[in-house]
Amino acid sequence: MHDTLPFLEPSDFPNITRDQVEVLQVNLGYLCNLSCLHCHVNAGPTRAELMSTDNIDQLIALFASLPNIHTLDLTGGAPEMHPDFKRLVIAARQQDIKVIDRCNLVILEEQGYEDLAQFLFDQQVEITASLPCYLEDNVDAQRGKGVFASSLKALKKLNVLGYGLANSPAVLNLVFNPQGADLPPKQQPLEQAYKAHLQQHYQLQFNQLYVVTNMPIQRFGSTLISKGTFNDYLNLLKTNYSAENLLSVMCKNTVSIDWQGFVYDCDFNQMLDLPLGVSPKKQHFSALNFAQLESVDIAVRDHCYGCTAGQGSSCGGSLESI
Repeated sequence: MHDTLPFLEPSDFPNITRDQVEVLQVNLGYLCNLSCLHCHVNAGPTRAELMSTDNIDQLIALFASLPNIHTLDLTGGAPEMHPDFKRLVIAARQQDIKVIDRCNLVILEEQGYEDLAQFLFDQQVEITASLPCYLEDNVDAQRGKGVFASSLKALKKLNVLGYGLANSPAVLNLVFNPQGADLPPKQQPLEQAYKAHLQQHYQLQFNQLYVVTNMPIQRFGSTLISKGTFNDYLNLLKTNYSAENLLSVMCKNTVSIDWQGFVYDCDFNQMLDLPLGVSPKKQHFSALNFAQLESVDIAVRDHCYGCTAGQGSSCGGSLESI
């Protein structure tokens, strides 16, 4: 796989500084039941990287010392495949911390995870699930044969529990990303199309649709390099840059923690191995003074144009909606 970092530096992206840290986004490892083409983590079934039990213990202990943290955002790989996933979720919820599970849906249908949906519901976990299209051929082309059918079964299971239904506290959001080197369409009209199609054809419901721009890093970035279209895509992002999006990019209030416990400004910088902007080298979260991060610079490279192009993009979808 091609290294994308040399294609992203030097960069003319504007300087950004941090606000108060309120969100911990934790990558529990690269083990996943799927190998999706757009995956910026390069996750898959053969990956063995998983956060250690010691790091999980230290993370749980950290919750009590960070009163400003209101959200724990769990990602992977498939975060649910980590042996301590449930223990971490329970510990966060006991501290009244909101938990987001970045779920690929198919994991809910895998052998050994039959009770997972019920667990997520019981713990009031917010589910943000990848469904890059409402058409079977498009989803299977991007994520693997049979993924769309399994995803629909998982969505039905979640709806039966109450996820995604009107007036239900169980939140189910879906994530769309383009199949190729294009910017995603406007979020609100696409959300309406998703809801109409899934309701009409499958009697399925969800809360919000998040549209996410593909990042020119890892597996997707390497594919662009192989096709000779990396610079074209980067120029597309730069041409559509919107300065207004700088005000609400997710790195301003989020710290990303990798499976080894090292900290980064965002999940994308983590995949590029770019240390937290405050430090020239990587730091473990246990050695970090979170209170001193406010107003410090964020590490930026040209991939940051992916978050600020057009309507903007974040783990919460379009920045225009924030």
